[in-house]
Amino acid sequence: MVLKTYNPYIVAAAATIGGMLFGFDVSSVSAFVDNPTYREFFNYPDDIQQGGITSAMAGGSFVGSLISGRISDILGRRYAIQCGAIIWIIGSIVQCTVQDTAQLIIGRFISGIAIGICSSQVPVYIAELSPKKIRGRLVGLFQWAITWGIMIMFFISYGCSFMTGAKSFRIAWGLQIVPGALLLSALVFFPESPRWLATKDRWDEATNVIAHIQGGGDLDHPDVLLEMQEIREVVRIDRLSKDVSVFDLFSRGSRLRTFVGASAQMWQQLTGINVMMYYVIYTFAMAGYEGNAGLISSSIQYVVNVIMTVPAILFIDKWGRRPLLLAGSSLMALWLFLVGGIMGQYGHYVDSLNGNSEIRWVVPNKAAAMSIIAFNYLFVGTFAPTWGPGTWIYVSEIFPLKQRAIANGFCASINWTFNFLLAFCVPPGFKNIQWRVYIIFAIFCVIMTFHVFFMFPETKGKTLEEVDLIWEENIAPWRRGRIEVSDVEVHRDLRSRVEKDKTPQREDPSAFHELADVSSSNSSGTSTPTPFADDPLEGNSGTVDRSSIDSASRLIE
Repeated sequence: MVLKTYNPYIVAAAATIGGMLFGFDVSSVSAFVDNPTYREFFNYPDDIQQGGITSAMAGGSFVGSLISGRISDILGRRYAIQCGAIIWIIGSIVQCTVQDTAQLIIGRFISGIAIGICSSQVPVYIAELSPKKIRGRLVGLFQWAITWGIMIMFFISYGCSFMTGAKSFRIAWGLQIVPGALLLSALVFFPESPRWLATKDRWDEATNVIAHIQGGGDLDHPDVLLEMQEIREVVRIDRLSKDVSVFDLFSRGSRLRTFVGASAQMWQQLTGINVMMYYVIYTFAMAGYEGNAGLISSSIQYVVNVIMTVPAILFIDKWGRRPLLLAGSSLMALWLFLVGGIMGQYGHYVDSLNGNSEIRWVVPNKAAAMSIIAFNYLFVGTFAPTWGPGTWIYVSEIFPLKQRAIANGFCASINWTFNFLLAFCVPPGFKNIQWRVYIIFAIFCVIMTFHVFFMFPETKGKTLEEVDLIWEENIAPWRRGRIEVSDVEVHRDLRSRVEKDKTPQREDPSAFHELADVSSSNSSGTSTPTPFADDPLEGNSGTVDRSSIDSASRLIE
């Protein structure tokens, strides 16, 4: 029997290697896109071909995201991530043995399937294992792993770029096998999601995992008993409904949070971070930084990305999700307007730059160029602690247990759809509308700020079951208030009893006789104790006052 590790920080750190795969893939292209050896080997790809190479990963990720939910629900969160690791290794082998553009696209597509699986299920796995007080911090490690993967792979690629011939990029792409192998082997030593175990009636295992994470192994710890009670109630109610498919995400009661989750993933891509990461070399070349100077200047951006993700990991459970998202989109809009405005004011059109016809705008003014670089750094430094981790955290929290795996897969597929479109469209954008690309993304950032304000409720500090109740209560996201945990518990307890009264045969067949006795006694005018007579929110009739439920869980101003 394999010895398991239950420390949530260690589990999250290992699982987020799945995020590192995404980061490796991003900079494995950006470091070589302007490299002479790369361009010669692949016969000088034009903007359409380069867009196809770059977007192949996003296309595969779209497919991987859509199938990840079903894999996760059948095999478990842990095994689904391990499947992703195996597929990643296969894709890396195809890439490092590349012979032509077609093979590179196929290899990146295969690796993309792995990223789609991992990017949607790693946050779910961590969220379902984490204590509520540090859930945001632990899920945020996923984004931090992405930033580390981007930076590490960029420097590996930078070092390999000094080699001659095809081995410069083949070695770099071959090294991508390492994090995949680490992820595959590390997960053997970690537990399965207790919430997934509960859906499979493996209650002893689920309780054991919760006990080790929440109560230091004490099965009778109050936090363990409370969380297991919540999980049992959610699983019981979920089983009253049919099996979940993607179409159920758009049913009444689900479509709003599906819209919010999908929109969050869409907006993350439309911030413009895609431009800054995949085609950072183009941006710096337009600002007058080429060759090694451009690569070194670009690398600073990746370091900023890693460092500035740390505040979110440390404080997102204190600051909340909404404030970070609102502040992030507002500031990113400002930086993008400034970059686009300075480029438009101080730059001019050229037919090509050093033989690269994909770059048709340059900024010869050194002061203006340095300002552009500074605002690029500020943009990345703003994205890193806000929309970077915030999106993955938020989407992993807002769906009920029965929908969580499929819903996260679907929402991640939206992220990859826009990743694909932008990776494919940005090179022609730089070629045809130049600096105006930044203005377009700035406008998107303004729109998403209003969207978050009006439609994204806060989720910090609550169990996943409590978050579910917030959506059911349909509380206006912009109202400054909170639901007290005690009120949530009262509401859940009363709702549970109502459900039991409605379907007594599912709980205890003898309940029919008890209810019949109560009914006959009340009709005859005798005084018979009601089943819930000690509950202060109930009258003497033995029925639940639905208005009391509403008042017990209403917003506390």
